[in-house]
Amino acid sequence: MTGTSTVRAIRGATTVEVNTAHAITLATLDLVREMCSANHITPDQIVSATFSVTADLDAMFPAQAARSLPGWQYVPLLDVQQMSVKGDLERCIRLLLYVHTSLAPENIKFIYQNGAKRLRPDLPH
Repeated sequence: MTGTSTVRAIRGATTVEVNTAHAITLATLDLVREMCSANHITPDQIVSATFSVTADLDAMFPAQAARSLPGWQYVPLLDVQQMSVKGDLERCIRLLLYVHTSLAPENIKFIYQNGAKRLRPDLPH
């Protein structure tokens, strides 16, 4: 890392069509890669990552998929179940990354993919 950095949180989410390990893996890896690329984040900058999934996703842990990425075996990862709210998205994976970055808050890019775009209609997609 270069320059002055601080710890910031970066949010993202995606949805999957089916509750399978393959679908969860692909969606998780795509979300993680896009969040890191858009914000110029490398694994050594990540303090921790928390994945939450809706109750209808139980085929595998998203953290298991993320851990397969180079450098991610050393990142503290946690999977939790998202609280159930009527009308919420189905088959949704959310990610909260805490990172060391020199990016200003207004330059952080939150990534919402697939059906999860409706969670943040205020953001450009």
